[in-house]
This record gives sequence, structure tokens and C-alpha cells, in this order.
Amino acid sequence: MKKFVLILAAASASFAFRGDKNPDVTRWEQEVRNVTIIRDDWGIAHIYGKTDADAVFGMEYAQAEDDFNRVETNYINSMGMLAETEGESKIIQDLRMKLFIDPVDLKKQYAASPEWLKKLMDAFADGLNFYLYKHPEVKPRVITRFEPWMALSFTEGSIGGDIERVNLNQLAAFYGKDSGKQTASGAATLNAHGDQGDDVDEPPEPTGSNGMAISPTNTAGHHALLLINPHTSFYFRSELQMVSEEGLNAYGAATWGQFFIYQGFNDRAGWMHTSSGVDAVDQYLETVEKKGADYVYKYGSEERPVVSKEITVPYKTDHGMAEKKFTVYYTHHGPVIGESNGKWVSIALMQEPIKALEQSYSRTKSTDYKSFYKTMELQADSSNNTIFADADGDIAYFHGNFIPRRDNKFDFTKPVDGSNPATDWHGLLSIEETPHLLNPKSGWLYNCNNAPWWAAGPSSPKKEDFPAYVDKGGESARGFHAERVLHDKKDFTLDSLIGAAFDSYLPWFEKPIPALMKAWDGMAADNLLKARVADQIALLRTWDFRWGVNSVPTSLAVFWGVDIRRHVGADARSPGMSVEEYIGSKATAEQLLTSLAAASDKLAADFGSWKTPWGEVNRFQRINDDIVPEFNDARPSIPVGFTSSEWGSLASFGARAYSNTKKWYGSSGNSFVAVVEFGDKVRARAVTAGGESGDPNSRHFNDEAKRYTTGDLRDVYYYRDQLKGHTEREYHPGN
Repeated sequence: MKKFVLILAAASASFAFRGDKNPDVTRWEQEVRNVTIIRDDWGIAHIYGKTDADAVFGMEYAQAEDDFNRVETNYINSMGMLAETEGESKIIQDLRMKLFIDPVDLKKQYAASPEWLKKLMDAFADGLNFYLYKHPEVKPRVITRFEPWMALSFTEGSIGGDIERVNLNQLAAFYGKDSGKQTASGAATLNAHGDQGDDVDEPPEPTGSNGMAISPTNTAGHHALLLINPHTSFYFRSELQMVSEEGLNAYGAATWGQFFIYQGFNDRAGWMHTSSGVDAVDQYLETVEKKGADYVYKYGSEERPVVSKEITVPYKTDHGMAEKKFTVYYTHHGPVIGESNGKWVSIALMQEPIKALEQSYSRTKSTDYKSFYKTMELQADSSNNTIFADADGDIAYFHGNFIPRRDNKFDFTKPVDGSNPATDWHGLLSIEETPHLLNPKSGWLYNCNNAPWWAAGPSSPKKEDFPAYVDKGGESARGFHAERVLHDKKDFTLDSLIGAAFDSYLPWFEKPIPALMKAWDGMAADNLLKARVADQIALLRTWDFRWGVNSVPTSLAVFWGVDIRRHVGADARSPGMSVEEYIGSKATAEQLLTSLAAASDKLAADFGSWKTPWGEVNRFQRINDDIVPEFNDARPSIPVGFTSSEWGSLASFGARAYSNTKKWYGSSGNSFVAVVEFGDKVRARAVTAGGESGDPNSRHFNDEAKRYTTGDLRDVYYYRDQLKGHTEREYHPGN
């Protein structure tokens, strides 16, 4: 009898536990009722919610369904937690983040946020936590529960934020050399190639993006057009739509784990961000002296105390978790990140997480130039230029949105004297004080990470009208190419804008190839080198500088470009000219032709003949969803015509050979491409690298690969009635 009572008591306790539902689960189940997810026949999620918060809940749930690992990895990186999963080698990288990202401070900022923004942050955490609750088989690497304040650690959406400008080797040297071997990659952002990289002689693939806006005066339909073409490591963002009954209806690319469309459009307006050359980050040389147990630094006639605090970095070992403690230092400029010639080096950069998150989200609900301009007045987007277009026919260019006001007599491209108060920031430049265009006479504008002085042809802002620190960039082969496809064209359509975005011309070779021809022509007839490359010269002499999968000259030119650039690149930097200009005017005949012979030999060694079509070299392959990609010549891959943007290709494909491959595989460049027409109704076409899903077993893992490699953009199902006949699945989160 006693045994029976014990069994009954245990059973009653179990039933009581099950009946006492977790209040989080109760809240989640209430939220789910207001959220519907429709997956179209490309696997893309269209999220419909009663409120904006409902849409955010569904968006985060859908992103986690598609690729929870990338969602979590972005927050592991943003909060400095990589060493907790990847070990000691990530300690300094985590320290770098923790110098700026303090959970205690973010919790306070969350509490001080506007109520509407708090609701969105709450929904962000709820959507991810509900996903983990419904998928116990998913084992997070570090973050088992997301908190609302975490959204403030990752607010802007760019690939590689301002904090990542801090040099890890410099940081390790200052705060301790015994912290393990450091690497600069490991997050979902990774490096330009989207990998940790083998040791190669190639310079890094240029990162950035293309944005173009066309005025109704230059379009066949008399509606504004927008090109959205970010260049990132592949699979860095998801493609989706967010809709609510509170006026939200945004479509585009969303960085994994963030709750706003980063580059996209609604039914009235669209926005495209490109990485800016604006100087928004400064380093200061601090004169520091030890006074007793503490430090002071010189500031004008003052001695100010150096603020110190302890940061603990946990890290994974073979025997469990361990931790390393650092005493870190701050001046009023910012954290100390290194030392130079006896001076401590501090860094100043934008730290406005509430404003940044507010701006990133509110722009998605802007419906015209005036309302978009108002979001820009928050001035919390520190790393981007922005291309804008709307249904009213307005097109606009906004330069970097966070530009500190400085004394122009100092060179802020180098560390400045922190003891001189004149080097401090003095507020921010207003939007009207920065390079800015609205409806230029050219009828078009663009940016491809070049300086704004070429943004709209003759209608561009003038460099002399602005302080030197406004932009430290120049023009590029890609910039020259963009202006050519836009200049004097009056009848743009969605199709012809796609054609412009994938135009096959490679302007980098305009000066080097004629120099190569001249070198060969001028060489003595009996020179053995001249005879050795005679066939190659004959082929390149008739080349039209256009890429193509069947083009042998493209293969030969690119391999030659890589080789000659490797040999003369250092010399080219000293005269202050571009590498292609140097090759075209100063490289010797011997250098030019020797490199052509070496390129031919390399092609023959790797592919059997120097007469190898470009498509046999340049390949797209997606084997798995590892953040550090894997490639294999024995596995299927697809030919790609467009090249690295280094050669001036607008469509960018950052590819190279790996230690285990001969073929070149892309891991960065075009990652999402969309063209949008604004009128009474919005029309759009788009393509995503590979596919929407991160699951190799899903048919949406690679179903867009062929379209991606050929620039064959698909129709976007923006309106709900367009999903009829194109719906794969309709469900509430968790069902």
C-alpha cells in the first residue's frame, strides 16, 4: 500500500508539472496565432502579422528554420563569444568585441528604448526562443536563450562593422601575447572571400556593392527603377518579406538574426546600401603616464585619469571551459587598442545602438523621400552610402550617414594627437553638409564603393566643396564601367537594368592589354619569349574585353592580370597611380611578356591547355552550409561567366583556387540581386546565391544556382494574390 501511494504521488507531481505551463510558452502560443508564414515555390518566407512585432516574431522563426547556425553565429560574434565554442584562438577577437559591447550597458539601453522598439526586441527574442522550444533536436553552440537586449549588439547589418577595423595583432600585442594564436575570421561575416583563407598571393577580393537608381525621365515606363546588388560573402543574408497591419510591407535581404530588411523595398520606396569610403573612425595617440597604481593621460593642460576595467573572456578547452581576464583601458576618445612609439592608441567610433536599430527598422516603413530623409536624420548608419528611389519618381544619393565634424587641418587618415583638444570630434555633419543628390539632371545615379564625385556624371557632387575627411576613396574600374552603362541611356526597363548589372565588359584591361601588344610588337623577331607567346598575343589582340563562359581570352587575360599584378603591384603603389595605369605605362616589356608566359603555363598545368574557356575555370559550387566553405573538383559545379570585380565586372564573383582544387570557386560577390520598378504597383525580380535554405537536404539549398550564375532573375511575389499557384506551404510558426 505504501509503495502504491508513493507511485501515485509521483504520478500526481508529474501531471502537476505538465499542467503548470511555462509562462514563456503561453506567451509564445498567443503570439503564434497572429502570425502566418507562406513559403513560396522558391522557399522564400512571406511573413504576415497583425502587428509589426508579430511580423518580427515570424521573421526570426523563419530565419531560424532556414539557417539557425548563421543566426546564432552572428550573435556569438557580436557579443564576443566565439572562444566559448571555437577555443583559445578566438580570445582576442572576443576581447575586441567586449571592449565595445557590454551586456550590462545593453540591458540598460534596452530599458531606456522607446516602447515600440522594445516590443520589436521582445518579439525578436521570442521568435528565436520559440524556434528552439519547438526544435529540441537543434543544439545551439553557445546561446541557448536569446534575450531582447541582444538585438542592440548587432544593429546595422553591414558585413564587417566598424569594430572589426581594430587590428587583432595590435590588440594582442598590447593586452598580452600569451592569448593563443589569433585569427581575424570565424564569424558569419568572415573575410572578403567568406572563408578563413589559404595562404595565397592574390590580393583580397574587393568587397562592397552596386546600387543604381534611374529617374522616370530615363525609363521606358516613366517609373523610377532601383538596382539592389550587395557584394558579400555568400549566404550572408536571407531573402524574405515582412507584412503587418501597422503599415509594414518590406521585401529584400535581411542579415541573419536581424529583424529588419537591410537592403530592399516596400510598395512605395526602396533603398540600397553600399560600403562607404567615409572616414567615420579615428585613432588617437595618447600621452600616458603612470601615477601610483593608476594611469593618467594628457589632454590640453589637464591630466585626466585613464579609466580601467576588467574584462573576462571565457574560452573552450579540451578539458572544459576556462577564462582569461584582461585589464583594459579607456580615454574619453574610446578604448585603448594598441601602442605606437611609446604612445597608447585609442579609437573613436559610433556607439549608438538604440538609434542605429531604430533607423535600420524605421527606414523599412518609409514611403517617400521625405519620410526616408527623416530616418537618415538619426545619423546612426556609420558605414554606408545609400541609393534611394520611390514611387513619386524621386531618386537620391546619401553619403555616409555618420560623419564627425573635425578640424580639417589634421590628417585623420592617420592617428592624431589625442592630447590636442582640437583633434576631438565636434558633433556631426548634417545631411546637407555631406555629398547628397536628389533627382540629378543626369537622370541616374549610382555607387559602387567609389567616391561620390562620380555618382551622377556631370551632376555629381564636387570634391572641393567638402572637407577632405568626407571620403577617402577614389574611382575604380567598376565605377568607370557603371557610368558607361548608365550614360546617355533613356529607355531603361527592368530587363535592360538587369542587362546593365550583368554587362560583360572588363575595363581594367583597357590600358594593360594595349601595353602588352606594344611590348610584343616592339620585341626583336628572334626573341624566344616573343615566339613563345605569339599565339596568345594573336588571341588577345582580337579580344573585346568581355567575359563569357566560352571565352578563352578571358581565362588568359585574368591569369595574366593576376600574375603581372603580383609582380608590379608594390611598385605601382608608390607613384600614386592605379595598378592598371602602372602596368599600362611603366611595366617593362620583359615583365609583361614573362607574366603572359607564366599565365599560359599555369593554365596548361592546371587545366591541360592555356586555351581553356573561362567557364571551365570559374565555378559555382555549394556542397554544404559550413560558414567556412568546402570545395571539391570531383563534385558537381556550375560555370560562371562574370569575374571578380577587380577587373571592373559589375556582377562580382570572387573566386580562386584552393589548396585542394585547380578550379576556381566563388565564395563572395553577388549574393543578392534585385531590380525594382516603382509605379502604381511595385514590380521586382530577384535572385539569391544558391538558394534560400541552409539545409543541404532541402530542394531550396541550390535551386537558384543556375539562375544566379546566368543572371536570370525570377519574379518576386510581392503581393499576396501573386502567391496563388506559387505557394509551397502556409503555416503558423511551430506547426
